[in-house]
Amino acid sequence: MNIDRLQELKQKLTNDADLSDIWLFYMDHFADLPEFTDLGEPADNEYLDAVLQKTCQQMFDRAIKITDFLLIYIAPYHLFHGAFQIEGRIGGVIYFEDIKIGLLAVSADYPPTDTVKYSRFTEMIQLSAPNGNDRN
Repeated sequence: MNIDRLQELKQKLTNDADLSDIWLFYMDHFADLPEFTDLGEPADNEYLDAVLQKTCQQMFDRAIKITDFLLIYIAPYHLFHGAFQIEGRIGGVIYFEDIKIGLLAVSADYPPTDTVKYSRFTEMIQLSAPNGNDRN
């Protein structure tokens, strides 16, 4: 495993249009490698919980239940990655907190097939409403 390829993954996540290429790059170079997963620690992230819930509901056009969500955080690289299940479907997520961009991949069918649904997401900062004390 070449950990320097995480920078390439980050660039792909930011720039590439084909989401399946980004996901396959992650899977080929990182996802299942013990030396990669051992770099991180189990984590919780309310933002990612909310993104998964809302995005998966939109993907399947109904209320869904996410189970077995195992999220890992690799602090030196500002990377969250993890796996989950939705009604027997397999899913995964990657999210770089420093650039606030992530990618979600979920098997489209149950039982799982090669068909996958993807969604890239960006955390948006909410600004307060302007008031009379704001300066330009």
